[in-house]
Amino acid sequence: MSGFDGKTCWVAPRAGVVHGPKPSIVFTMQKLLLTGSDVFFAVNEVRSDDLGKTWSPPLEHPQTLGRRQEPGGIEIVAGDMVPKWHAATGKLLATGPTVRYKRNASGAEVKISQNEASSRTSYSVYNAEQRTWTVWDTIVMPDDPKFFYATVGASQRVDLPGGDILLPFHFKTAGESPYHTAVMRCSFDGRKLKYLEHGDELSRPAEPGVEYKLPGSRQTGVFEPSLTVYRGRYFLTMRNDRTAYVATSDDGLHFGPVKRWRFDDGSDLGSTNTQQHWVTHSAGLLLSYTRKGATNDHVFRHRAPLFIAQVDPEKLHVIRSTERILIPERGAGLGNAFGVTEVNEHESWVTTAEWMQGPKGILRPGNPYGSDNSIYAARILWKQPNREWNAR
Repeated sequence: MSGFDGKTCWVAPRAGVVHGPKPSIVFTMQKLLLTGSDVFFAVNEVRSDDLGKTWSPPLEHPQTLGRRQEPGGIEIVAGDMVPKWHAATGKLLATGPTVRYKRNASGAEVKISQNEASSRTSYSVYNAEQRTWTVWDTIVMPDDPKFFYATVGASQRVDLPGGDILLPFHFKTAGESPYHTAVMRCSFDGRKLKYLEHGDELSRPAEPGVEYKLPGSRQTGVFEPSLTVYRGRYFLTMRNDRTAYVATSDDGLHFGPVKRWRFDDGSDLGSTNTQQHWVTHSAGLLLSYTRKGATNDHVFRHRAPLFIAQVDPEKLHVIRSTERILIPERGAGLGNAFGVTEVNEHESWVTTAEWMQGPKGILRPGNPYGSDNSIYAARILWKQPNREWNAR
């Protein structure tokens, strides 16, 4: 499906699986105001009860996953939601950041910057029988100035066997200051998601020969992290506006050096100003990403096509010869709005939508590249069963 109506388009479609005798796949996605920057509306749901053969029409959840009014004409919304099944409680739990908006002098709705508006990790729980979500709530963080802005960014989480959750997030103080990344351990009882502790506070490593003119900018921090576990070892990918990084851990909380993502020939991965996410199989570790150098200078921040490639888990680089285009480029961005879902032992999905804002303004249907706000579910069909698909 596509959702371009001239004013808005669908963004950030991500899928969660409701397990049971007859599994259901639930997409969450939102409309984006094309004349603004990250101006989102209420979360919608699209559902399939036959593993993607047929889909329900979008169902908006304005009362539970919609905007809220705050003093001073400010509105807040839970956005960029990532649903994932929590096996210990048998619940589909979605997490995402909160975003605030106000009207500028001309009356246009604008996002309040991260330097001015605080943020928290929002969450909601799905009721599969009633097809409803709980009213979104937020994780209570420690009372510390460094957590002025502390939230997830489309983060992939890891659920531990006992039910606790390892949830990567980024945080910063108020004003122009760099982001840090850490993983928090949370408890979840099927209703409330609670902060327990967080691990190492990671920052961008010093890079010889690189000049950073704005020490407190998004170019110098690390944020929007995603976590996975592969053969007992934890892998964290994160980014800033300049490049992308990776680090590893034995326990999911305490990490080794933060390294720049590179190919196995030593060249830079080329993923700038956008997210990467893990595609994990019991027999191999893969990364999905976008990058420069793919005849894609016409795409906003080079956020298409969407690639996938195998990672060497020991040397921590991407094996260039394994790189494939997972979702094609049609002029619109695909990165920074995508997610990964382990559906069953036979297939994993990568989901995204064509984000119809380009470097020269709004991309309209009929553009030379062919984009029309299509929503994709790229189905990776494994030749070997993914034995640990439900153990993350």
